[in-house]
Amino acid sequence: MEHSSGVGVLDKALSVLEAVAQGADTLALLTERTGLSRATTHRLAVALEVHRLLARDAAGRWRVGPRAGELGTTRGPDRLIERAGPVLARLRDTTGESAQLYRREGDRRRCAAVAERDSGLRDTVPVGSLLPLTAGSAGQVLLAWSQDEPMLSRAAFTARTLADVRRRGWAHSVAEREQGVASVSAPVRAADGTVLAAVSVSGPLERLTRTPGRLHAAAVLAAAGELSRQPGR
Repeated sequence: MEHSSGVGVLDKALSVLEAVAQGADTLALLTERTGLSRATTHRLAVALEVHRLLARDAAGRWRVGPRAGELGTTRGPDRLIERAGPVLARLRDTTGESAQLYRREGDRRRCAAVAERDSGLRDTVPVGSLLPLTAGSAGQVLLAWSQDEPMLSRAAFTARTLADVRRRGWAHSVAEREQGVASVSAPVRAADGTVLAAVSVSGPLERLTRTPGRLHAAAVLAAAGELSRQPGR
């Protein structure tokens, strides 16, 4: 883990939760990602499952549980997430690709809502997943209007890329976060212009091509604009 609280069991449990959020869905992968023993990893994962922070699907694969999302909305409904569902579904239907909403959390971004393709090749990003800000079109959007210049030293894109994002109002990426995947993203804004989130579509390069913005920028911008009209809680 990048940070230690000094409470060993808590740090280990959080490392298991973060590994699942980043795509580790089997005990073998969890053990590899966390560096913990197989027995410790299993014990912590089951404990997190009891508290509904982790869950298992029908095939026994680990995923982030419902309690993780509930904890973020205990002060009342999150209207951005409520409104994102139908907007993302329409974006998916318009583009034929998986659609996501990302929010920034420190130096990463979390998938807050998603509308997946029903079948065929797709870029699957489970709700709750934590991804880097330093790769992918959603990361470009969330950094483009920030003052985080130091993060650029670790990014797969440059300051010139972010300048282009600010100029045209949307971002695209080709195999930045994952080989064979392309994406297009646009910012969701508060009334004062602050970027609150990024709306994205993503899918295989063979469908989105090496110029995914040409195909889907207009639809992504429209979805982001719809959410920006009333984005707050």
